[in-house]
Amino acid sequence: MNYRKFSTPAFLGYALTVLCSYDHPHTKTPDNGTKKNNQKKYDVVIVPGVPYQDPKMKIVLKARILWAKYLYERGIAKNIIFSGSSVYTPYLEGKVFRIFADSLGIPSEHTFSETQAEHSTENIYYSVLMARQLGFKSIAVATDQYQAVILNRYIKKNCPDVTILPIDYDKIDLIMAPWPNIDASSAHVDNFVPLPEREDRAERFKGTLGKKVSFSENDSTYANARTPRLAGVERLLNPFITSSPFLTMIYNPASR
Repeated sequence: MNYRKFSTPAFLGYALTVLCSYDHPHTKTPDNGTKKNNQKKYDVVIVPGVPYQDPKMKIVLKARILWAKYLYERGIAKNIIFSGSSVYTPYLEGKVFRIFADSLGIPSEHTFSETQAEHSTENIYYSVLMARQLGFKSIAVATDQYQAVILNRYIKKNCPDVTILPIDYDKIDLIMAPWPNIDASSAHVDNFVPLPEREDRAERFKGTLGKKVSFSENDSTYANARTPRLAGVERLLNPFITSSPFLTMIYNPASR
C-alpha cells in the first residue's frame, strides 16, 4: 500500500466521514451470525486485485484470495472473477490472482480474469459487465472491510443488486494457510508504465469516483451511472486534490 504523509486531524475527519456514510444494512457478511445470508449462493463473486510483488500489499493479496477460496469451497460462490490491470507493478492483477487460485486448487473452469480495471470502481464496473456477458445473475464482491467501505456507495447507486461480502478473518488463516510460489510470467506486461506516471492526482481521483469508465448508452446495468451528484462532488473537490492531505491519502493501491 502506497502510504503517504497526512495529518492526524485530516485522517480522523476522513474516517468519520466514511463511517457515517457507510450503510451497513446493504453490506452482507457471510458466516458472521446472520444465518440467512450464510445460506445465500452467488453465481459469481468479484475479487478486486492489488499489485503483485509489492511487499506492502502481500498480506492484502493473500487475504482476498483466501477469502475467495473459502467462499468457493463452501458453495457460497459458484464462480470467481479476479479483476485488475497492471497498475502499480508490471503484472496484470486479475491474471496473477487467477494463477494463485489455480495453485490453491480452485478449478480453472470456475475462475475468470478481468484485466481492464485500474481503479476500485472499475473493478466493479468491468467485472459486472463480464458477469452479465457470461450469463451470471447473482453477483457479489469479496474484499477486505476497508475497500468494502469505499465501494459501498458506488455499488448501491450503480448496481444495487450486487452484494458486498467483506472478509471474515475468523474464517481464513493468514498465518498458517499453505501459500504457493507461482510463476507469474504469463501475467507480466512489457513496456509497463505505472499509473502515477500516466495520470496525475486529479485524474486518479476521477478514477476513484468512477468517472474514467466509458459508460455505454446501451448499458442497462449502469443506466444511472452518470449522476449529477457524483459530478458535483468531483467539481467540489478537484481544486483541493493536490493540496489536501485527505485526498492525497486515498491515492494508494488499496483504494484506487
